Amino acid sequence: MGPSRLVLTDAESLLDLGRYAARARALDADGAVRLQAVGSVLAAWVGVLPGTGLLGVGTTLGLRTSALAEPAQLDVLVPLAAVTDRVAREGEPAVLPVPPMRVNAAWAAVSPPRGGWEPLGSVASEALQRSASEGIAEVTSGAPDGSGAVAVASLRAQVWRRPVPDAPGVPAALAFAAYALGFLTPGAEATVATSGPWTRLTTPAGHALTRR
Repeated sequence: MGPSRLVLTDAESLLDLGRYAARARALDADGAVRLQAVGSVLAAWVGVLPGTGLLGVGTTLGLRTSALAEPAQLDVLVPLAAVTDRVAREGEPAVLPVPPMRVNAAWAAVSPPRGGWEPLGSVASEALQRSASEGIAEVTSGAPDGSGAVAVASLRAQVWRRPVPDAPGVPAALAFAAYALGFLTPGAEATVATSGPWTRLTTPAGHALTRR
């Protein structure tokens, strides 16, 4: 059994985790978060876009890491709602009770590698935000109310697999994930790296990863 609680370094870190989970929940009200604690680091993974096929091509994830004041070993998949509810509760300000519920999510079976990342370059936050906004508008206008699920999924895949303009090798899915999860800072740049079929976008606020 893992720990019953995770102790972060300060209350602000816990609030940041709660805001991150709330943004992910806005994308999928019934979504999940994978809490991976290894020593003094907590990695919180969320699914942003689903993949297709056995290899999960197009799977897009968000990752935010937090420092732990008390080392722990944990790897569980729990509802996002359970995390946001617990962060909102009063009590010890830097403590996250580990939700007892366990769920399944297809994206959790498609894990990016921990190492072997090769730098690809950088891209401005403004370019990423513009790509995300234009993609959202295209998906919204191209999938009006009443559109079938298959048609909507096909349109989303088409839009988010395109490269970000002026950023070859950076799928628009990464721009969408970074924008939706609040990882973009005006005036800043995000770094890009690849490892095997995965591409990773990194900002000071977190990481977005997609499988090609």
